[in-house]
Amino acid sequence: MNRRRGSLAGSPLLIGALTVLIVIVAVYISYNANSGLPFVPTYDITVELPEASNLLPGNEVRLGGARVGIVEKIVPYENPRDGRLAAIASLKLEKKVEPLPANTKAIVQSVSSVGLKYLELERGDSKATIPDGGRIPISQTREPVELSQLFNMFNKKTRVANQQNLTNYGNGFAERGAGLNEAIRELKPLLNRLVPVMRNLASKATNLTNLFPSLDRAAREVAPVAEDQGRLYTALDTFFGAWAKVSQSLEASIEGGPAALHEATHSFAYEAPFMRNSTEFMRLLQPSAEALIKAAPPLSHAFEAGSRTLASARSLNSEIASSSRSVQAFAENPIVELALEDLTHTATIGTPFISSLAADQVDCNYITLAFRNVASAFSESIGIGTLARASVVLPPDGPDAEGSPSSAPANGGGSALYAEANHLHYNPYPNIATCEAGNERYAAGQTVIGHAPSSGTGREFTKRTENLFGEPYPKSTLKDLSTKAASGGHR
Repeated sequence: MNRRRGSLAGSPLLIGALTVLIVIVAVYISYNANSGLPFVPTYDITVELPEASNLLPGNEVRLGGARVGIVEKIVPYENPRDGRLAAIASLKLEKKVEPLPANTKAIVQSVSSVGLKYLELERGDSKATIPDGGRIPISQTREPVELSQLFNMFNKKTRVANQQNLTNYGNGFAERGAGLNEAIRELKPLLNRLVPVMRNLASKATNLTNLFPSLDRAAREVAPVAEDQGRLYTALDTFFGAWAKVSQSLEASIEGGPAALHEATHSFAYEAPFMRNSTEFMRLLQPSAEALIKAAPPLSHAFEAGSRTLASARSLNSEIASSSRSVQAFAENPIVELALEDLTHTATIGTPFISSLAADQVDCNYITLAFRNVASAFSESIGIGTLARASVVLPPDGPDAEGSPSSAPANGGGSALYAEANHLHYNPYPNIATCEAGNERYAAGQTVIGHAPSSGTGREFTKRTENLFGEPYPKSTLKDLSTKAASGGHR
């Protein structure tokens, strides 16, 4: 009979012991993780720092921004040569960065503004390397500028001084914007010419290094007269003390200077043509001034007469005032406003019609001729209008006459009275360019279909002084019409 072997799952005590052991090992590894994982080889070096700058054990070590190790510990160190205190940081680096060049540099950097730090390594280019256990000297490390140091720079005394400086700078630059712009514009050629000057000063041939020794020798030469120079500055102090007493008055006198100079600078450009024209005017006026000496007596008489005439002009002024009141009453009349509205409405309606007129229709005066002919046909004066209402117009008789059926265009014939009139004149497509329509000449005794052989070659203009037959009105008729229009009997 075989016995059943004991298994791990069948021993709860053994399972619990293994679980506790695994937890202890995990806690141990987690607790010592900042010091590196156990049994992992590292590349250990030390770094001399001017000061630790709040760098703590366990902080990261970075190379090119990537984490390559940690800071194991930091101990103080006193330099035996000058007695200055420093800090030595022991680093545990990954084996993949070994070995570092001998001229590798180190600096303590801030991760954020809350104070967390890390050590940044800047790989050098030296062929010599730092062995395991080697050290980066203090000459290859830099001391960072802390945010606290930056903020402590602006203490209360400094802030007050900065406020005063800004106020004084503002007062100094006030109303000087145009001057500053001009100065900046003028600085450009100066800077362009300054480059060769600086190049000459930097040249060894210039021997600028001897300038200061020469100044030193000059100072030694003037040393015996130092007392006289002292008295000179004492006198200058007296002078400037007196000057300070009147400084406020001087300040008040020049306070408006910038604005005045700015306005003058702006105005001179416009005054220059006036001055040139004034000079030319005075030159041209010189002959007239000589003639004015002779003309002065007549001018004096004219002014004397003008003064009397001016006194008589008061009645004219009163009439002008009355006329102005009449114009005002006309403008305030509501009927005038309605008339203007009707006129505006008429212009609005007539604008499409006027715009649609062809250029030849306007140029050939067709509209005026049409209204003239209509007015002539229905006028009350003697002429065509009266005859059109009172007379019977009979068509001519004869073969193919207009008053009877015809087999061909009217071509004369019939009674002797209408023989010449019984001819068809029809022009369906008149020439537009020569304004032929309405200007054709009647060809007596012949039939004309198409363009008239003696058609007009230009526009026909009408005048108000012409009567219904195209002849000028007699002077007596014009006088009668004028009299009727003045009395309101004719419009």
